[in-house]
Amino acid sequence: MARTPIAFVASDISALAKSVRAQLLQRTSPPGHVELLNILARATGHKNYQHFRAGAVGKPADDRSSPAAQDDAVDLKRVQRAARHFDDHGRLLRWPARHNLQQLSLWVLWSGFPPRCSLAEAEVKRLLNSRHAFADDALLRRALCDHGLVSRTADGRAYRRIERRPPMEAAALLRQLKTSAAGRPEAAA
Repeated sequence: MARTPIAFVASDISALAKSVRAQLLQRTSPPGHVELLNILARATGHKNYQHFRAGAVGKPADDRSSPAAQDDAVDLKRVQRAARHFDDHGRLLRWPARHNLQQLSLWVLWSGFPPRCSLAEAEVKRLLNSRHAFADDALLRRALCDHGLVSRTADGRAYRRIERRPPMEAAALLRQLKTSAAGRPEAAA
């Protein structure tokens, strides 16, 4: 009998890791296959694997990962609130007070880092200063590192973008900022 694939999605990988770790620490022996499925299901807010599986019945894995399904999952109000912190050129005007808006804003800054390339601290400072308007590049460097979007050496001399796929809301914000910048008429020279 062929198995039906069930998509496993965690909205916050950090929370998932903490939950799995806590559940594993409570055990005296390694979990079996079904026990591990239950641990993963509980880490995403389900009672157990059967509860998780019941929610996925009738939904092919391909349908849940389609772009249309992803657009439905995007909190457009949150994206709009985050976009208000950027100017027409995609520069961050102010550091958002709300943590969830800070996270989205960091993805925009992350997208400006060149992929697979190390940058010196001075280069990172120039890059960030060109992408924000409130003159606190140190706050942004720390936040990018703390959120796991950029890594730095122990001495703080070299920074590198961590290659990750942006969450759906961050991707929506990036598209919106790009669209608004593209729709802006160019200033006369």
